[in-house]
Formats: sequence, C-alpha cells, structure tokens
Amino acid sequence: MKKISSNLNSTIMHLVLITYTIICLFPVYLLVNNSFKSRRAIFKQPLSLPNEDTFSLGGYLKMFSRIDFSIYFYNSAVITIITLFFVLLFGAMAAWALSEYKFKGNTMLGLYLALGIMIPIKLGTVSILHLMNTLNLVNSLTGLIIIYIAQSLPLAIWILTEFMKQLSNELKEAARCDGVNEYQLFFYIVLPLLRPPMATVGVFTMVPVWNDLWWPLILAPSNGKQTVILGMQQYIGQYVTNWNAIFASLSLALIPVIIFYLIFSKQLIRSITAGAVK
Repeated sequence: MKKISSNLNSTIMHLVLITYTIICLFPVYLLVNNSFKSRRAIFKQPLSLPNEDTFSLGGYLKMFSRIDFSIYFYNSAVITIITLFFVLLFGAMAAWALSEYKFKGNTMLGLYLALGIMIPIKLGTVSILHLMNTLNLVNSLTGLIIIYIAQSLPLAIWILTEFMKQLSNELKEAARCDGVNEYQLFFYIVLPLLRPPMATVGVFTMVPVWNDLWWPLILAPSNGKQTVILGMQQYIGQYVTNWNAIFASLSLALIPVIIFYLIFSKQLIRSITAGAVK
C-alpha cells in the first residue's frame, strides 16, 4: 500500500511538472514563431504559423549583420559558466561546513549567509557601483562575475545545506574509518550524491544570470562588454522598435537555457520529487 501511494505521488508530481512545462513553453512558441514573420504579420497574426506571405528572416539578417552580437553571446557564456562553477563549488563547500561540523556560531553564520535571500542585492546598487569603480572593475566581465556569485551563493548554500543534512552519517563514518580524509570525502563521496540538488542550483543560477539586464546596464554598458540581453536593447528605440530583430535575438538567447535544462532535467526532477516519494 505504501509503495502504491509513493508511485501515485510520483506520477502526480510528474504530471504537474509536464503541465507546468507546457504552460511555460507557450510564450517560447510565440517568441520563436513570430521571429520568422514580417512586422505586419507579428501584429495581425501573432498565433498563426509563418506562411509564404508572412515568412521573413529580416530579424535574423539584421541581428547577424552586427558583428558585435557574437561578442555579446560570448560575454554572456563566459559570465554564466564561470559564475556557475564558483557558485556550485563555494556553495557546496559552505553547505558542507554548516551541515557537517558543529561549532560555536554555526546557526548564526547560517542565518548570515541566508540574508542574501531575504535582502535583494540590488538595494546596494549605488554602493556596489562605487566599490567596483574604486577597484577598476567597471566595464569588465570580472566585476559582473563577482556580483553574480555574491547574488547566487545564499540560495545555493541554503538548498545544498538542507540536502547535505539528509546524507547518511553511517556512510560518512564508514569512509572515515577506511582512512578517507575530509577532502576526499567531500569531493569523491559527498558531491556525487548531490547531483540532483546541484542541478537544481545550477538551473536557478543560470537563468537569472543569463537573462539579467540590471547589472550589465549598470556595470558594463560599454561596447565590447555587453551581454546578450543588454545588446538586444539597441533594437528598442524611443519611436521605432525593431520587433523582428528583438524576437530573433531572444530566440537565439533561449537556446543555451533550453540545452542546459534538457541536460539537467532528469536530475532537476529527481531533486524536486525527492521529498514526495519518501
């Protein structure tokens, strides 16, 4: 009976996720669909598929005619990949220390690290801009990477800490008895067991970083350092907006996010449904 209930809960959770995915994909369909239409068709027939009368590659031609746009994609990719690496590494290390080692001030340190979830980092925009200017990190990818790591770490630590508390103490003690040191225990035993929550943290980190407009606009607005989302703003004018180019650039910007999600979707679903199938 317990097994049947567990399977039912898992099935319901998967159905909910599938339904949610379909709902989320509808705006993606509209975006990609309209990127292959003429400007007139975008407004008159937004839901219909392109045909011989409405099909147009004007947006993609406009986008690829700008050499800078490939640089924007490169900047976004570099920022996102480096941010993901350090957020997962530092987040896992901090979560391991908080969950495994009991010391004075452990709880207070955990609350301090979690403050970033409750207090938006954007409230300190002016001070951060002044600090970055002092460090000569304005208009640099390094400054953006530092900001994104600081912005993403609190949620990563909180998620990974909760999962690390569920790891078997017997497994860790057995490894220590076999002569495994703390570094080997962390990198070769603990981290492989945390693939589902690590995938969750990765998705929650990548999407806001890749789609962010605020910090690139504040810290790296100059040519050559812009990201995809910031570079796309050049098609938005005060009187005229090139919707074809906007839809085309946004459609291409979706590709890395979709690929990342498809690669880690299995681990992500395992992480979300972990509590429902116990």
